[in-house]
Amino acid sequence: MSDGISDIFILGGGVNGCGIARDAAGRGLSVTLVEQNDLASGTSSASTKLFHGGLRYLEYFEVRLVREALKEREVLLGMMPHISWPMRFVLPLSRQMRFDGDTPASKLLARLMPWMRGRRPGWMIRLGLFFYDHMGGRQALPATQALALEGTAEGAALEARFERGFEYSDVWVDDARLVCLNARDAAERGARILTRTQFVAAERVEGLWRITVERQGRQEQHLARALVNAAGPWVALALSQIKTDMRGQIRLVRGSHIVVPKLYDHDKCYFLQGEDGRICFLIPYEEGFTLIGTTDAEHGAVDETPVATAAEQAYLIAFANAYLRKKIATSDIVWSYAGVRPLQDDGQASASAATRDYELRLEADDAPLLSVFGGKITTYRKLAEAAVTMLAPDSRPWTRGAALPGGGFELADKPALAAQVAARYPFLEARTVRRLVRSYGLDVFEMLGDCEAVETLGAGLSTREVEWLLSHEFAQSAEDILWRRSKLGLHIGAEGVAALEAYLAARQTA
Repeated sequence: MSDGISDIFILGGGVNGCGIARDAAGRGLSVTLVEQNDLASGTSSASTKLFHGGLRYLEYFEVRLVREALKEREVLLGMMPHISWPMRFVLPLSRQMRFDGDTPASKLLARLMPWMRGRRPGWMIRLGLFFYDHMGGRQALPATQALALEGTAEGAALEARFERGFEYSDVWVDDARLVCLNARDAAERGARILTRTQFVAAERVEGLWRITVERQGRQEQHLARALVNAAGPWVALALSQIKTDMRGQIRLVRGSHIVVPKLYDHDKCYFLQGEDGRICFLIPYEEGFTLIGTTDAEHGAVDETPVATAAEQAYLIAFANAYLRKKIATSDIVWSYAGVRPLQDDGQASASAATRDYELRLEADDAPLLSVFGGKITTYRKLAEAAVTMLAPDSRPWTRGAALPGGGFELADKPALAAQVAARYPFLEARTVRRLVRSYGLDVFEMLGDCEAVETLGAGLSTREVEWLLSHEFAQSAEDILWRRSKLGLHIGAEGVAALEAYLAARQTA
């Protein structure tokens, strides 16, 4: 039996679970969180990595969700200027592009103007972008503007038939680091974060939850006043292991992405419309690459590891090639990943149409149970705030505007911060300086301290940074470090991976 009784015990170390842990710990509540694998090892590190309102959700009339997400973009950007930054999205238009859309908006358009069947006309897109600009109280992000693509850098990557388009704003975010920084802040405020800890069962005993977990090969029990099921794709499975009348259905939808060498020489993204009614993003990624995604495919069982299938990879390649002047092939793919979105099962026929909104279900007995269904990364803070308020209504919300670790500076000061890091640590390569600033922000100075040189394992990864990740960010393995705390797996090579694994092994036996 662990010492003490937690006010809140959380199942799941994804963005929602860690967001709830941070919010609750900051309100003075005692918190324990368990995650069966590494933090952000599932859905929360496999997103398209955007804080966005969801332009296409307007076609499904999901006004509340879009408005809340739009309002959150700039709030979140201000909280984490190191791991997020504004991006401009180019939406090309073409008279030749048609689509077979089944959204409520497209069906209504087809009834009112049957000659427009199979098209999203330019005025319809501009109207959607007008709402997108004005629904969320946009302040810092630039407004939508029309683009003439011919003779521009934006048009150079596209087929010549794309002569005009629109440009609008959203925000990029490093999703896995977002999760880890929420967990770290929660821990610094007193939360207990237990990774590689398997949830086994939970039952109410004398007004408390008695929770059984397995950690380091042994079972242990914890007591808590409230239980939060934020297990993402495993939320329904977790409910089956809890003695409760609450049940819930979720829809497992796989989103796959591919990464290819850099496709164009500017820092904007592309929002592409497909003939099947779906959309696809081309996003500058890790300086030398372009991220392409995503798909919406039904996923079988929660214990089935999500992978970007050959068919999904081919689909994304074909999608991009319908726009690109210089064609790409599956042989260009350097990495792919897939994640399972745990969406509410709202009965929609297609995975694309399933709602991205979230639902918080509360069983308010003397020992409350709160389960999280659905959600998207952009609304994680609002979800966490609502969840903790349901469990502790007398406590005060506080996270709006409260910077994540390393993020206590203004976005406009980011170039100056990079210059300070470069001046203080002249032995670092310029590329490494940029990566450290966009990963750790002000914490770079605490991480590197007064060192005059660092031992590197490859791709700018130093033993000093490894030690920081092990001691401050719950990392344990090479995979944790190379693919979630960073994306250095794209750069480091086999020798670097071997050097990191050898360093970790030597550290364990020392």
